Amino acid sequence: MAFIDTDRFSASLRQRSIAANGDRLLIARLAGSQQENDLSEPVNCRGFGRVRHFRMQQYEDWSADPLPIVPAARALGQPVTATLRAQVFQLAACNWRCWYCFVDFNRLAADPNFGEYLSPNELVEMFVNEPQRASVLDLSGGQPDLVPEWTFWMMKAVERQGLHNEIFVWSDDNLSNDYFWEYLLPEQRAYMAAYPKYARVACFKGYDPTSFSFNTLAPPALFERQFQLYKRLLNEGFDMYAYVTFTNAPHGNVRDHVASFVDALQGIHPNLPLRTVPLKIAVFQATGSRVTPVHRDALVFQHTIHEEWSEQIEKRYSAAERSLSISEVSMRTL
Repeated sequence: MAFIDTDRFSASLRQRSIAANGDRLLIARLAGSQQENDLSEPVNCRGFGRVRHFRMQQYEDWSADPLPIVPAARALGQPVTATLRAQVFQLAACNWRCWYCFVDFNRLAADPNFGEYLSPNELVEMFVNEPQRASVLDLSGGQPDLVPEWTFWMMKAVERQGLHNEIFVWSDDNLSNDYFWEYLLPEQRAYMAAYPKYARVACFKGYDPTSFSFNTLAPPALFERQFQLYKRLLNEGFDMYAYVTFTNAPHGNVRDHVASFVDALQGIHPNLPLRTVPLKIAVFQATGSRVTPVHRDALVFQHTIHEEWSEQIEKRYSAAERSLSISEVSMRTL
């Protein structure tokens, strides 16, 4: 297997993701994409945005997913509901190629033919002018942290609109690079960490080096980098959450593999597993042509890993700890 040279690819994508004058970034055009066929509402914001309906319990045979429903409700002072409507924009670049990604790969290649260079002010203005404006702004991708300035710029743009007390900002991260520290000044990072209506989620792409490479096409050695980057972000003072995907070619010794993953999470913070949500992988329009028989086996096998994950959580935490709302789980740095 030819692995992605993540660092080299990241640098190339970043260069193409920012306009020459440095004040605009490449946002994916969702209109006309395969992804558009999976949406429950038409694309909005001139074809560059979409509305996502987050659901607390999307699958009967899988764990609940309280993200970002619970953090948003807490930040906005609203009751927790079973669903949440959010406005999504997607950076048109990603440095990994997860086979299960619901985004067309041509919308991840930093190709201006499938996106447009837009300023944060333009994005916020489009969002604000939507007739049914959501109260959550989801900055996604792709890998948003190829341009970590984007989140900072969007916060400033929301603030200029006088909406910083009304809008909750949520951003994703695939834990692949350290651009957050390379391209943001300490005062910018501090501003983001102190932003009262912001939280971020990072996704662990697998539970061991083999599953990580199976999912991302990145070298197995980069599996450990995810934990290092997550810990650095947590130490910055962010309200942090995590996802994990469990797809992999079927194998034995499941208990040891999952236990080691939970150990690694607890090595960052003892309570991190309680803020980590397993994502069930399903097939979307953009993924249909990528799914091989091995991938279909992985879709079934993820349930075996999920079952072991649930057992590990039950074994390591009391009923009272497991019953906490995900935002009530303390993640203060030690």
